[in-house]
Amino acid sequence: MARLPVTHANCPRCGGRLARDNDSGRCAPCQAAERDRMSAPPVVPASFWEHEPVRQALASRHLGRVIRAYRCHPYHGRSVLPQTVVAGWLGITQAQLSRVENGPPVVHLDRLAHWAKVLGIPASQLWFALPGAPSAASPQSTDSTPPDLDPLMATDESRRALLAGIAAVAAGAGLLGAVALPRPRRLGPADIARLNAVLELYRSVDYECGGGLLYREVDRFAQSVYALLDWSHPESLTPRLVGSVAAARQLAGWTALDAGLHDHAQRHFAAAERAALAADDVLLAARVRYCQARQLQHQRHNRDALATLQLARIQLGSAAAPAVSAMLHGAEAAALAAVGQRREALAALGRSTDAFDRITVDREPEWMRFYDRGELLAQYGRVYRDLARADRRHAPDAVRWVQEAVAAFGQQNVRSTVLNEVGLCSAMFLADDPQQAVAVGRRAIGRAGTLTSQRTVDRVRNLRRDMTTCRNDPEVVAFARELAAFQAVPA
Repeated sequence: MARLPVTHANCPRCGGRLARDNDSGRCAPCQAAERDRMSAPPVVPASFWEHEPVRQALASRHLGRVIRAYRCHPYHGRSVLPQTVVAGWLGITQAQLSRVENGPPVVHLDRLAHWAKVLGIPASQLWFALPGAPSAASPQSTDSTPPDLDPLMATDESRRALLAGIAAVAAGAGLLGAVALPRPRRLGPADIARLNAVLELYRSVDYECGGGLLYREVDRFAQSVYALLDWSHPESLTPRLVGSVAAARQLAGWTALDAGLHDHAQRHFAAAERAALAADDVLLAARVRYCQARQLQHQRHNRDALATLQLARIQLGSAAAPAVSAMLHGAEAAALAAVGQRREALAALGRSTDAFDRITVDREPEWMRFYDRGELLAQYGRVYRDLARADRRHAPDAVRWVQEAVAAFGQQNVRSTVLNEVGLCSAMFLADDPQQAVAVGRRAIGRAGTLTSQRTVDRVRNLRRDMTTCRNDPEVVAFARELAAFQAVPA
């Protein structure tokens, strides 16, 4: 039976006739179907995206306008979807959504891809490619592709090709191999912008692949950036150039940490901190100290990590941006929980959440864009896992928080997702659910096998410490052997 045309007397969702006394704009079945819309977006028909305001918003390449057109679509009834509801779906606050809708276009691919996925926008309607989506210009398979090609090898080759491309971009801009250039040219503001753009490219690869693959490239880039200090440039540009040196060193230290090269990480972090302070960039200096604290936490020096984080907060004072404050308080909460200070850890989590709710994305440093809702929830999971190790009654909360963190990470955040799946496996062991823990752990191992991250390998092997109550279970015994044999992907 053909669907009735939508008129003022028809339900805009299904086209069914409305009763004369219906003032809601939706028929009873559609109202019932939409009662759970507070928790997740509805599944909309293909015609939804052909609505003229939605088409115009998509053509403008402004996702904020797309979201506003989405909220106002007649499919949802006579009442516009509230910003608070849609913001909840997207993992941001109502105030943040208002700024997204009314401010400049969002340009960060991770946010664009995640929000498009949440709302179910068809890939064919988007002006950017979704991570993992097949390219229309590239067939899924060709006769020239060997059928027995190792997928991991193909992935590594594509990653190395990507790194070579990034290096070519930097070299083409005169920003790589600067030591060997015989006649340095005069630097300008555009060069600093290019430096930061190359760093963002390297960071995006780090999120997906891990530091083992990246460290040598980023180390070389950081040295080249340092050499640029000897180039001629306006005096007014010096703080920004020194800040770029600090950012490059910070990323080199982070990739070294992820690769398990702790001495190299410490060296780069120390240089990054000096450069950030010389540039009078106290926010970047705090980010470097956060990285130092994360290294100390990974090595289980939690009291030293706590002191480092507290020093960072003290030195920031009133200059702390909300995202930086949220990041520091969250890491501090994890360190406090690890040393058994339960009440203080929960208080620090509360301060982290309060700061997160005050974040204005466009007013935060570019290098803080990584800190999203998934990162905040991950710290909740870490805190409650440590609390559960002392008191198993906290284990269900640990499971819940880590599950929410995993769900909040975008597809491009491969390493963060894997690390939190490892955390979920631990939480499930603590919650006395060994079968589910093993299933989650094996999935995490499979995904970790695509990364070049020694830090992830260390976390996987540490799963054995939470198996104590079920160590005699045959499946758990077999899983423990798999953990012992797990290795990092060669860089």
